[in-house]
Amino acid sequence: MISEISGKLKQKKDTSVILDVNGMCYEVMIPPAVMKNLDTAGGEGAAVSLKVYHYYQMDQSKAIPVLVGFLNDIERDFFEQFITVSGVGPKAACRALSLSFPVIAEAIDNGNMALLKTLPGIGEQKAREIVAKLQGKVGKFCLMKDRASQELPKIKEDIKEEALNVLVQLQYKKGEAGDMIEKAIRRNPKVSSCEEILNEVYKGSKR
Repeated sequence: MISEISGKLKQKKDTSVILDVNGMCYEVMIPPAVMKNLDTAGGEGAAVSLKVYHYYQMDQSKAIPVLVGFLNDIERDFFEQFITVSGVGPKAACRALSLSFPVIAEAIDNGNMALLKTLPGIGEQKAREIVAKLQGKVGKFCLMKDRASQELPKIKEDIKEEALNVLVQLQYKKGEAGDMIEKAIRRNPKVSSCEEILNEVYKGSKR
């Protein structure tokens, strides 16, 4: 089994990269969360080293080898945990992991169904299964660095403070209100005003 691959970046696609390893070219699938960080590695010709999850995809009567790439062992470990959920295979997991791993891990640990349902291909039932299977088992992944920094928009603090003050006036505790605001921003990174944040908070409370 292939566990690691290093080479020069030959081509970057939407969901995969082509690595040139001493003249042999390998296509490696990359989850969106990993691709965001891989973008900083440089362009064509840049040296890239990936930890690999290697599996075989069955297609009629033949088995097709597939490589899924990660930047470190911890990311690969999280992926391997994620696919232990019934009905979540490697291909589905690659598509679903669109937010940074620590953000997803925290959502699992907190039972944040609303955030999990924003992941591609994850509906209500699958989100419940993910929480049931992995809650309490993903603590170390919550500690990964750069958590949320890639996902949360640079919303002005005064807008968040305004939304916080409104919720406090509505009899919510300050800590609870702050948590509701952060979750609303994660669900909808495009919010840009106090009113939009509060509308997203309200939508989240109905889920």
